[in-house]
Amino acid sequence: MLNEFKKFAMRGNVVDLAVGFILGGAFSTIVSSFVNDILMPPIGLLLGGVDFTELFVALDGVEYASRAAAAEAGAATINYGIFINAVISFVIVAFALFLLIKAMNRLEDKKKDETPAAPPAKPRNEELLEEIRDLLKK
Repeated sequence: MLNEFKKFAMRGNVVDLAVGFILGGAFSTIVSSFVNDILMPPIGLLLGGVDFTELFVALDGVEYASRAAAAEAGAATINYGIFINAVISFVIVAFALFLLIKAMNRLEDKKKDETPAAPPAKPRNEELLEEIRDLLKK
């Protein structure tokens, strides 16, 4: 069983998947930072100084000045502003993957166009008839 697992783990697809997973995690961190630190502050400013991470609803019905104040009071909150940031992050990652896959498909299509197509093979009976014709000419 250990040898079988070793064969599975060392296949190219599994290693490629692991590398992709690690790069995806790093990319996700970059996108989260981009959304939280670069994209959302100007959007919040345009919407009247709204900080999306501070948009929440306290389930106990009390008004709190911030999420931190609600957490200190032990109130359960629905943090829909953080959810909005997560949705924006998802859309950015999905769009980046779309562009990456589209570029890869375009490269693959170019590679197919550059490769000359082999002429279709003639049926065997035509080949034999051509050989007979050539022998009769001689």
